[in-house]
Amino acid sequence: MRPSPVARTVGVAVGVALLQLIMIVAFSWPAARTAPRDVPIVVTGPQAAVVADLLDRGRPGAFDVRTRPDEAAARAAIANREAYGAVVTSPSGPKVLTASAASPLVAQQLAAMATRLEPGGAPAPPPVQDVVAADSDDPRGAGFGALALPLTMSGLAAAVLLTFAIPSLAWRTAGTVIFAGLGGLGIAWIAQGWLSLLPGSYITLAGAMALSVLAVTGTVVGLAAALGRAGFGLGALTLLLLGNPLSAATSAPELLPQPWGTIGQYLPPGAAATLLRSVAFFDGAGDTGPLTVLTAWAAAGFALVVLGGLRRRSEGEAVPDREPVLA
Repeated sequence: MRPSPVARTVGVAVGVALLQLIMIVAFSWPAARTAPRDVPIVVTGPQAAVVADLLDRGRPGAFDVRTRPDEAAARAAIANREAYGAVVTSPSGPKVLTASAASPLVAQQLAAMATRLEPGGAPAPPPVQDVVAADSDDPRGAGFGALALPLTMSGLAAAVLLTFAIPSLAWRTAGTVIFAGLGGLGIAWIAQGWLSLLPGSYITLAGAMALSVLAVTGTVVGLAAALGRAGFGLGALTLLLLGNPLSAATSAPELLPQPWGTIGQYLPPGAAATLLRSVAFFDGAGDTGPLTVLTAWAAAGFALVVLGGLRRRSEGEAVPDREPVLA
């Protein structure tokens, strides 16, 4: 028995209202709870133990403090993405090293922390040196952070268009790959050539962008092939509603409530942000994890396409009859 128009109207209104609340929580909660949680930093020099104790007592749980034998080792840890910053102690006083390219927000917090490093206070705060700086045209990382949402949304939109416009799964897969390649080239040109948000090799950046697009679009195309229209909803829920606010593109995974910061790095938006930082600013240091994550998502999408094709054959239905319909 079909529900009455009144019941259907009320049910839809309540459902979309709940969805609206979920979206607001998903996007605003991580931002409202941003704070350092086990942020890896290194200390070195004769007063390293004293500084480590000060940091632990000043903000318990905020920093994961590790020691290095000298300043060169501390700088290497930052360049290799093993730490977000360092405190170098010496007889003349401490010095703080930051990496705004890794996270402008963490770099700001480390600079503010510098004034509390001396137990008895100091006539002037310790010097702060940004050893791996963000692009001079985007010093606060606002432009970089703004890439995450449109990259995900455009990937979702492309998946919908490819699914409805191309009945053949094989050609739909080819269209996904072509779109990812063109998207990578175009986004890299905008981000580097026009807006000057990212340094580094254009080809490398384009490849990272293309893989990021492929992970998003390929996943949703695969879900739609395997599940029909429900695949679009599942893809949007996973990649947009969860993946985007948990990407830490404007902060750092260690600044989000845990375990959500970690979970975000296993979703394409978070892995894409980390990969782009690595290839643009750190010569690829720390790119193994995000490369693996994005490749796995893209491969899973193609596997779902194959699964959808096998399901069609087993059910003995014509390809066009199994395409999702708008009405």
